Amino acid sequence: MIRIGRFTLPGRAVLAPMAGVTDLPFRRLCREFGASLTTSEMVISNSELRSSRKTQLRLAHDAGETPRVVQIAGAEPEAMAEAARYNASLGADIIDINMGCPAKKVCKREAGSALLRDPVLVRQILEAVVNAVEVPVTLKFRTGWSPEHRNGCEIARIAEDCGIQSLAVHGRTRACRYHGAVEYDTIAAIKQQVSLPVFANGDITSPSAAKAVLDYTGADGVMVGRGAQGQPWLFREINHFLATGEALPGATLTERWQTMLRHVQHLHTFYGEAQGVKIARKHVSWYGQSINGFEQGRRLFNGLTSAGEQIDAIHRFGEEWQQIDTGEIAA
Repeated sequence: MIRIGRFTLPGRAVLAPMAGVTDLPFRRLCREFGASLTTSEMVISNSELRSSRKTQLRLAHDAGETPRVVQIAGAEPEAMAEAARYNASLGADIIDINMGCPAKKVCKREAGSALLRDPVLVRQILEAVVNAVEVPVTLKFRTGWSPEHRNGCEIARIAEDCGIQSLAVHGRTRACRYHGAVEYDTIAAIKQQVSLPVFANGDITSPSAAKAVLDYTGADGVMVGRGAQGQPWLFREINHFLATGEALPGATLTERWQTMLRHVQHLHTFYGEAQGVKIARKHVSWYGQSINGFEQGRRLFNGLTSAGEQIDAIHRFGEEWQQIDTGEIAA
């Protein structure tokens, strides 16, 4: 069992925080399908942004979302400490620190994975945050700034020394972003360096991939990111495979469209119609990405401008997908 502070996780597969993806509606679905831990989208430590609609939506949680994990990002130790105190005062059970985001707009502020260039500042931030709150503090980071400057093992040792409670390692450098092979060797080396729980992150797209990564790296768990987009039931499949060695049947097309329908309805409710309609487009595209012939449906859906039109379209998709499930038409 994986322990983070006073919390024991029921399984070994957790959801990665992803900006623009892991909002409350998506986290809710992933938890329903077995994600043992879900984390808010990254919030910037700048206190002037706390009252913005964007920040407030990112901090929204269900009452039953336990432990409640908030990820913070920034480059100034005291600002990060204050952000941790603020979120803990709002009920965060765990504070996660982002040192993995490769986005230019984050790195140009010397935050996210840009911090990996400065281990001294890394230590200062980690110490400040850990000392600021009584709740566990965790860290998500990459293997280094670039293939020529990999320092993941050093960062891991610093983190443990500062009192960090668990590590999530995306097995690529900032320069690699999301391209190229994942450095499972580096994740394995990091696991050997520390006694903390370590989550392996990067290209976990199937139950067999999850098991292979755990076996190879010795990591305690896997953190699933892009692999869960459009298939939140992946957590159910991973959990079952790790527990039994048997593969569950994949989600039926009927279950896929029913989940998509609930997801889009949640988005409309959570964001309001105007914003919810826009955000729903990428999720529907992900749900349909493995279905032959869905490209036309995707283009149709992306042209819709009201919640009612989107729900009607999803019901039409569902009628087609149910016919495929029952063998009335070919997939």
